[in-house]
Amino acid sequence: MDKRIENEIKHGFYIVEKGESVWNWSSPAGIKRWQRRVDMFRLFLGNNSKNVLEVGCGTGLFTKELAKTDNKIIAIDISEELIEKARKKILGSNNILFKIENAYNTSFKDNSFDFIVGSSVLHHLDAEAAIKEFYRILKPGGQLMFTEPNMLNPQIFLQKNIPFLKKMAGDSPDETAFFRWSVKNELLTKGFKDAVVVPFDFMHPAIPKSLIFLFEKVFFIFEKLPILKEIAGSLLITAKKPIINQNNG
Repeated sequence: MDKRIENEIKHGFYIVEKGESVWNWSSPAGIKRWQRRVDMFRLFLGNNSKNVLEVGCGTGLFTKELAKTDNKIIAIDISEELIEKARKKILGSNNILFKIENAYNTSFKDNSFDFIVGSSVLHHLDAEAAIKEFYRILKPGGQLMFTEPNMLNPQIFLQKNIPFLKKMAGDSPDETAFFRWSVKNELLTKGFKDAVVVPFDFMHPAIPKSLIFLFEKVFFIFEKLPILKEIAGSLLITAKKPIINQNNG
């Protein structure tokens, strides 16, 4: 078995044992960050009865919100334990199918999905192989969106590159973060077009509830400022698979 895949399966056991607080979505500021991403994904997908793949669904924190759209969602993860928790969380949704899949070697046919989305998952994968696979299984004209950690953020840089800090944070051994220009280049190299990678989100999960309103307004300003915006905590990644005109050439 691929060592990276083996490590991520073990990480799934760790998350089941420690709980969802590992992801820092449960604090008041964490919930604010989670809701912003939910809004981004739901706006991106719309309600058009499209075929959507959610990569790295984990315990279903985002899946349960995607299920509220009219789209047909297939949610995948490499961890059987996490998939089982997600199934229990989202009972009664008839537009969700959960599957255990390796994100860069899936069982899906070519041109299967209108959209591929994921939150904080691409940095766990062999990104080059995953992006190549996403291109294969997206329909022509299909789009992807991921939110991922930004390597230029000082805390994230230290956490992802200093082993004892990575272990303290509960990271899996292989997970990393991205420089926005490198992930954009990888998307373009694999054939995607209209690749856009935007730094966003200065909201730290540890910010007290009483200060969220104030900091939120300040952080939105930070996201617009040249240079400063580059060290935001996350990257919003979007790209499209081109429609090839068979009559040309």
